[in-house]
Amino acid sequence: MAETQANDIYRDGRFLPDSWTYLADDDPVPAEGAVFLSLSRFLADIAVLRGRNAATGVVVEAGGDVRSIADELAHVAAVAVSFPKFTDGRGYSTARILREDLDFDGEIRAIGDVLIDQIALMRRCGIDAFEVSHAPTRAALEAGHVPEVDNYYQPVGRASEVPTGTRPWLRRPA
Repeated sequence: MAETQANDIYRDGRFLPDSWTYLADDDPVPAEGAVFLSLSRFLADIAVLRGRNAATGVVVEAGGDVRSIADELAHVAAVAVSFPKFTDGRGYSTARILREDLDFDGEIRAIGDVLIDQIALMRRCGIDAFEVSHAPTRAALEAGHVPEVDNYYQPVGRASEVPTGTRPWLRRPA
């Protein structure tokens, strides 16, 4: 199996080349190509970005208020949700707000400290792409080892999740 590069994204069960560029707040926005901007830069430059003819994404740091771009999500192709440490769970809430409250149907990408044990739970919250730099996690994913969780104690926004006749606090994926 070919070795993947650090700039690949894990999506749909495999590593794919990443065509997105992350821009610093003082970098010029190119006319072409998919770019990620910080939340504050996106909000500051929204008038210019609306007329852009290429995909624009937003990086939401842990604790960032994703609701601040709710009215602009039609102009956003992807949201990169930061997980600065594997113990920081704020990104899960951000992903759920995007999918369940704001009905965002674009890509939600996990960036930062992404580990193999988190991926099933991240997917459950609506994250569908993963920037993985942790070597053991990359190796496990390349080998096809993606752990699944059979039972959950916290519900997500799926009406069909609680099987009839079972304990309502013990849920199985739909």
